Amino acid sequence: METDCKSISNQKNESNPSYNWKDVTPEFFDSIKELELGELLHGYFFGLFEAMSAIEIMDPKMDAGMMCNRESNAIKIEDLKLSGLSVSEQISIIDCTLACLVSWLEGHSLAQTVFTNLYFQKPYEIEDVPLKAFCICIYKIIEEIRDFANRAQVFEEEDFQPALYSYHYFNEISVTRVIGMMREVDESINHKLKSNANSEENESYVALNTRIKFVRLFFQILLSFNRRENHSSSMGETQRLLTTCGLLIPSLINTVDKGVPKVGHWCYDLGFDPLINQKLLPPTFPRYTKIKPADEAYVYFDSLLTRLKQICKLTNCTTYISALECFIELGHNSYLCIVSRSIMQTLYFPQPGKVFGIQDLEDCLREWAKSFIAPPSLIPRLNILSNSQVKDCVHNFFDHCTRPFAGLIQICGHNKARQRDKLAHIMEDFSALQDESQRVDAFLHSFSSKLDPPREHLASFSTWIIYHTIRIMIMYLLSGFELELYSQHEYQYIYWYLYQFLYGWLVSTLNRADNVLLGSDSLVDSQKNRTKRNKPKKKKPHPYSQEIVMCHAMQSLTGAYFKTLVGFQLEGKIRTPKHAKFDNEKVRYEHRFAAFSAVAVPPPFSYNEFQMTRCQIRDSASGDPGILYLNSCELFHQARCLLDTIAQPHSQQVLDLIKVCKTNFVTMKLLASGYMRGPDVSLDFDFTTNSYFPILKLS
Repeated sequence: METDCKSISNQKNESNPSYNWKDVTPEFFDSIKELELGELLHGYFFGLFEAMSAIEIMDPKMDAGMMCNRESNAIKIEDLKLSGLSVSEQISIIDCTLACLVSWLEGHSLAQTVFTNLYFQKPYEIEDVPLKAFCICIYKIIEEIRDFANRAQVFEEEDFQPALYSYHYFNEISVTRVIGMMREVDESINHKLKSNANSEENESYVALNTRIKFVRLFFQILLSFNRRENHSSSMGETQRLLTTCGLLIPSLINTVDKGVPKVGHWCYDLGFDPLINQKLLPPTFPRYTKIKPADEAYVYFDSLLTRLKQICKLTNCTTYISALECFIELGHNSYLCIVSRSIMQTLYFPQPGKVFGIQDLEDCLREWAKSFIAPPSLIPRLNILSNSQVKDCVHNFFDHCTRPFAGLIQICGHNKARQRDKLAHIMEDFSALQDESQRVDAFLHSFSSKLDPPREHLASFSTWIIYHTIRIMIMYLLSGFELELYSQHEYQYIYWYLYQFLYGWLVSTLNRADNVLLGSDSLVDSQKNRTKRNKPKKKKPHPYSQEIVMCHAMQSLTGAYFKTLVGFQLEGKIRTPKHAKFDNEKVRYEHRFAAFSAVAVPPPFSYNEFQMTRCQIRDSASGDPGILYLNSCELFHQARCLLDTIAQPHSQQVLDLIKVCKTNFVTMKLLASGYMRGPDVSLDFDFTTNSYFPILKLS
């Protein structure tokens, strides 16, 4: 037994390592002198991923634990002033709290923003009624925003932090009671204003009352959007609240100075302690929390209210495609926050799979497919659905469509970077729908061909699916410009792909749907007017004429950019990678279009086809950039003429594109005439007017 104990103790002593520390700092600094500025050393156990994930110790912006042991300048919770707060102090507390709320909406943690206000630790103990009502109302506002975000599910960890950190929402107080409390505070302040003759003190009371009213109205706006039932009937009341709330913003900004003087540790003295929740770190990578100034926070609220007003028009979209267009249009706003993005989703889908809470998404998609290309199986008078096999087949197809089409709507609610990732994945779902739609069309054609007269069902559902697939592919490519993912030397094949294939395929798809609809209408008219053949017939307009014109304009525009860029390359105005050893255009091309490999129709086009087209264009111009500039000049003019024919009033997007075409037309004409040519002329792509199609500037 004794020998066993000795052997165990000897093993323990042997397992304890003995260190001989050596200072390598001088050697390290001598070694890094061999590295050039910006050059990194790639080790076997320390690569780029480890370098990006590393935390710089003792940097307050990266090392969240650096300040944990420091003494806070804030007052203690037990010393918090719960009664007798001056009006100026209450104004400053409200302003700081709303600024913290804005920082939370921009992606920071609740613990490091709103809950740094010590009054939120014990709101029931506050004796000053305005501040007590305000704190409880902010809790309810946080609850509503979290509910929007959790239902919509369009946020990522970099967008929004919903964690509560054991704080509770005071569920024992109803929403009606909270609004009632805020109204009571409003009335009590108004009563003081009437009984008080001191004009200077009255200005402070007016400023406080404006803030109480603003917070109450903002809370009511969130409640009105959070209804699960049909929103169209209640949208008038929501718009009234938005207008009233927006009118208070200028007064809020102008009265920021009515708070306490911003001297010394004024924020700490009011009851804010940035270190109180320092150890309650979010699940994401820790980052420096910066709170906006009060006036900037109110400007943020003003833009938020403007976005919510625009979102209200979503209730006017009765079809799926009109709703999708609305989502895409609103998504072009680069300032969309988590609140507006989530409200967009919950407004259209208050309940999963229920459009505006009243219509099944499957029925909505049926109506859209019927109006797009009028498949014989969806036309009631043809009575094809009376067959049980046909009915089950169509039902299963649209049932499978609901998830990808709902996902497409949801993608429009994500931030720009996530949208691009998710568009690449949803192409696979639409590719699967393409295969299924072809099988369904072939099966249904066997029934529609037996009608009197026979009707063709081939390529009905498949054309409808291909239309959406092409639009997703276009969105995917254009998003790269918005995210600044492409280098200038890559613009060539991006615009070429859009010009040569995607917009061409989209025009062909729309032309087919257009012809099918016109043929279907003419067949119906001929059956109705058999007894009225002598009557003159009115020529029916093409259903997709405007969209086809827009696609032709986009095709001309992208073609103009492609030819311009080939000319710039011939003149050496486009920078190419310096290290030829590591440069391979084919690899870059295949990387940019790798997401399209999952799609069967339209088929992916190889790098060899791009190279062949570029060589043909160079040969046709005999290597003269001036001829290419002249060709692109004609295409810019053609695009502008097509855009001018689109029905008035023009949208802002069309007006911006017309401006781009006009400006680039002049630039190309100057280049074609030999002006501003040569090695000393520099080129700049200005994307300020349009995110996808730049204005070309030479200097």
